[in-house]
Amino acid sequence: MLTLFRLVSAWPLALLHAVGAALGWLSWLLSPTYRRRFAQNAGLAGYDFGQVRAAVGHAGRMVAETPRLWFGPPVPMQWAGTEAVDAAYAARRGIVFLTPHMGCFEITAQGLAERYHAEYGPITVLYRPARQPALSEVIETARRREGLETAPTTLAGVRQMIKALRAGRAVGLLPDQVPPDGMGQWASFFGQPAYTMTLAAKLALQTGATPLLVWGERLPRGQGFRLRFQPLAEPLADDLETAVEQINHEMEGLIRQCPQQYLWGYGRYKQPRKL
Repeated sequence: MLTLFRLVSAWPLALLHAVGAALGWLSWLLSPTYRRRFAQNAGLAGYDFGQVRAAVGHAGRMVAETPRLWFGPPVPMQWAGTEAVDAAYAARRGIVFLTPHMGCFEITAQGLAERYHAEYGPITVLYRPARQPALSEVIETARRREGLETAPTTLAGVRQMIKALRAGRAVGLLPDQVPPDGMGQWASFFGQPAYTMTLAAKLALQTGATPLLVWGERLPRGQGFRLRFQPLAEPLADDLETAVEQINHEMEGLIRQCPQQYLWGYGRYKQPRKL
């Protein structure tokens, strides 16, 4: 599998996105379960299929662009809202970067690592280890890069992230990812109860780190990506339960900026798996 990823990584980004869009629509056509969940999730947010149909192609683009991002030459990146990032790094209290399953979340960590690690140290990103050994090897190889460290979704990984924040460095995670049972709380997401991780809020509250929002906009015609940053609308609440609800609301706001690039097929409202 590693050989295949390296081979595909040489393809132009525009070609990968074209192939990915076709694969996204093929998956949508072949899976009634996917179509149903896509429509249900989008409907809960107030969108009909016509408004978010582009998200079908973007889901495929996300998969197809991954080999290029992991093993290929650099891709063009634009930056928006870096004033908030620069100020948070300069404060040296640590940063918790939060992004939903939207656009290209892989590029956000890579971009931050490339731009800031020399002065402020590496960014540590949370990831769920792959169950397939071959895919696990690919992921571990791909993410061994300067300025980027990974933390597994284990107690050891949480300790690693806390240590990084207390050293004034940055961490990144997807707070709309459904955590295992016992590691989250039920909170509103587009008006529907969704099992939501408490880790993002805990990291910020326990360490005093600055939470910042980020998402990687996928530009048309293979032109690259635009990394968009912004602070929370209001300071994070001191109460954990309220803070979790607040982060969900912030994720909703980001998604509404570009619902055509959100993964509406993600099982956001599923029951949490047992540990």
